[in-house]
Amino acid sequence: MTLVALIRHMPTVWNAEGRLQGQRDTSLDPAAIPVWRLPPDLAGFRFLASPLLRCRMTAECLGVTPEIDQRLTEMSWGEWEGFTLPELRDRFRGTLDELEAQGLDFRAPGGESPRDLQTRVTPLLAEIAAADVPTAAVTHKGVIRAVFALATGWDMLGKPPYRLSWSAAHLFRVDRAGHPTVERLNWSLEAR
Repeated sequence: MTLVALIRHMPTVWNAEGRLQGQRDTSLDPAAIPVWRLPPDLAGFRFLASPLLRCRMTAECLGVTPEIDQRLTEMSWGEWEGFTLPELRDRFRGTLDELEAQGLDFRAPGGESPRDLQTRVTPLLAEIAAADVPTAAVTHKGVIRAVFALATGWDMLGKPPYRLSWSAAHLFRVDRAGHPTVERLNWSLEAR
């Protein structure tokens, strides 16, 4: 079993506006970049990152030079990228609720489902486990939620079994098949 730490990128302007970014290549919000420190226990970890600018910028702020892996890219929200949830609820009355009721199989028009994202990231987790090198990745909320759902058996219906902080690292142990189990959640990155 190999350790894998997942870190969500720092805030963007679209985060502040509540817009679905998906695979849009937005940058960090210069006015909202927090002061984060990597936990000392992550020293010596190999680092990966999503190719999207917000993740590469976050890695730079953390002082690491990651290898880029496409499989860490955020879930595609298809035609809904750039919209806020209130805009979508107004525009697609009823439809959004029906889609949300599908849990892991929720899919925006032209986008991916969380299950698709799990299918995309599981081979990467298996490769990390086979290499047996502790690895950290700067990625996205959707990726972390998909791995968290795999680790806990959460079907993405109702509230998650644990509340995740987005200014924290989430540590998993991954077996050779790419199946994660929770090791430690909400490992604060905030400088003290």
